[in-house]
Amino acid sequence: MDRKNENQFQLKKTASDMVKSLLAAYVVTGIFLLILTLLLYKMGLSEQNVNIGVILIYVIATFSGGFVMGKLSMTHQFLWGLLAGVLYWGLLMLISLGIYHSLQAEMGSLLTTLLLCAGGGMLGGMVS
Repeated sequence: MDRKNENQFQLKKTASDMVKSLLAAYVVTGIFLLILTLLLYKMGLSEQNVNIGVILIYVIATFSGGFVMGKLSMTHQFLWGLLAGVLYWGLLMLISLGIYHSLQAEMGSLLTTLLLCAGGGMLGGMVS
C-alpha cells in the first residue's frame, strides 16, 4: 500500500507542476500579447508583422513553460518540456474551438504551430 500512496503522490505532484508550467506560459503569452497590441496600436504594424509576433510569442511562451517544468521535474526535463509545449498547443486549440466553434487555420498551419510549441517547450526543458 505504501508504494501505491507514493505513486499517487508523485502523480499529483507532476500534475501540479504541469499546471504551474502552463500557467507560467499563459502569463507570458498574455504579457507579450499586450505588448504586441500596444505596438500594433502605436506603430500600425502590418498583418505579416503581427503574424510573426504571434509566432514568436508562441515560442517564447512555450520555452518559459518548458523551462519551469524542467526546473520543477528535475528528471527528463526535455520530455516534460515537450509535453508542456504540446499541452499548451492543445489548450490553445480548445480555446480557439470554444471561441470560434471551429479551427481558424489550415492543417499545415496547425501542424507548424504544434511543432513550434513542442520545440519551444522542449528547448526550455533542456535549458533548465
